[in-house]
Amino acid sequence: MNIFTIPVPSPSSLWTTIHLGGAFNVACSFAALWALVKVLRMLRWRMKTTQLLGPPRTSLVYGVSRDLAISQDSAAMYERWTTEYGVVYMIPSVLGQTTVVLCDPRAIAHFYARETRTYVHTPLSLALLESSVGKGLIWSHGETHRRQRKALTPAFSNAAIRKLTSVFYDSAYKAKGQWDNVIESSKDDDAVIEVQNWMNHISLDTVGIAGFSHDFGALDGKPASVTEVFDTFGSNQKASAVNEVFILLASVFPIILKIPSKRQNLFKKLSVTMGQISNELLIRSRREKDVSIGEGGQENSIIGLLIKSEGQDAELHMSEEEVIAQMRLLLLAGYETTSISLTWALIELSRHPDVQTRLREELLAFGPDPTYDQLKANLPYLDAIVHEILRLHPSVPEITRLAAADDVIPLSEPVRMASGNMTNSISVAKGTLITISIGAINRSSTIWGPDAKEFKPDRWLTEDGISGKAKEVQGHRHLLTFIDGPRTCLGKDFAIMEFKTVLSVLVKNFVFEMQDGPDTPVEVARGVLPRPRVVGEDGTGVPLRIRRYE
Repeated sequence: MNIFTIPVPSPSSLWTTIHLGGAFNVACSFAALWALVKVLRMLRWRMKTTQLLGPPRTSLVYGVSRDLAISQDSAAMYERWTTEYGVVYMIPSVLGQTTVVLCDPRAIAHFYARETRTYVHTPLSLALLESSVGKGLIWSHGETHRRQRKALTPAFSNAAIRKLTSVFYDSAYKAKGQWDNVIESSKDDDAVIEVQNWMNHISLDTVGIAGFSHDFGALDGKPASVTEVFDTFGSNQKASAVNEVFILLASVFPIILKIPSKRQNLFKKLSVTMGQISNELLIRSRREKDVSIGEGGQENSIIGLLIKSEGQDAELHMSEEEVIAQMRLLLLAGYETTSISLTWALIELSRHPDVQTRLREELLAFGPDPTYDQLKANLPYLDAIVHEILRLHPSVPEITRLAAADDVIPLSEPVRMASGNMTNSISVAKGTLITISIGAINRSSTIWGPDAKEFKPDRWLTEDGISGKAKEVQGHRHLLTFIDGPRTCLGKDFAIMEFKTVLSVLVKNFVFEMQDGPDTPVEVARGVLPRPRVVGEDGTGVPLRIRRYE
């Protein structure tokens, strides 16, 4: 080869080089445009949002978000910051994001009144909800949410739930019968029973029969695919810890959820399993015509209303995709929330034998199993215990929403801004993240008094048991456990009635003790929702020593 020869590229290779260079320039232009948009949004956010005090970041990447995610008591962290910085403050979040935290009753009431319109799910929440339960009631917002909620409301009326009380009793007595057999077969007069698993079975069978006229048979020992998936979520706590980091990063880049991971695969499996079950139940109900839908529109069962909504006019119509999503949501909510509350109730009663004895005495003095109306009105100590559990141990410990529009949030007391000046309201710009710690509000010493952290059912029995500040909290019985506003839990009365019915049967017939004494440590394990677990147990195990009450 002549060293003085200059190679001349072919036309095709020259075009490839130009093409690649053009693609690179286009990519750079898009990146620059994206960065410019981000900068402009940040400038607008700083101009439109009241700058507040708050804790310093403990991580350049995560702010304080990872501290909250791995904490056994994030509510205590939020409450401590409230004491230091005021009833509203800012916390540094993932990759430079900032979140406004509301701990003021008036601000929270304002927020909830505008939920589904001014305050909506974050992109991460929407992605997680869609992948697990679909585009149902909990996913939707605005007019779609109003339409879906209106279609389902009759299924959760007092009249509808009154008819379901016998279903709650049937599940409770099935569990009682199984426990009797376990105790009978033991050498002693008692047995150690892992109660959380049983509460899961009670909840699943109850929601299956009450909602869809289907018996999953969990209390009879039949394997159910949905319970296997649910149980897997809490079985690997190391994987759950890794998942916290995964979710934190996904809060900024939701596309990360597309990356396969053990937890994402579990959510996919859960979604597929619940979808298959829901689809089978829907097809069966249509085919067998189990539900009678009167011309006057008096059908009030859940499955009946869902089938009815498919043929409704535009006002209440739901597509098949929406119907399946509602069924998946009801399976998830029915299985997770009530079973968690029942487990916490048995733990607290085991820790406080005097409270357990007093409750049993009230139930035995009442006599036969109370009716729906009697459960609501004639057993004050049972009611007090149920609401004290709901206060101390909310199933959903916090919520985060995104401001879909600029807003001004009023406060019940002035707060100091980052500038040092005081203000009676705060401005939030579109795109602002807003967090409410339900656990912190429910257990706040400022709101509920100095004994707020104690399990004290008596607070619900006297006029002065609930402080004036707590009465400012809008929500069911001044609690945020069931949320408030347009997203108030539609199944609230269903859950409370099931809770009361099951607890009354179990406490009337059995005595509960912590396996290693009242001071046995209990921690929070990561499942689909946070669940209690006795320290040292696998998964979400809560073994209690149980004997018959003679």
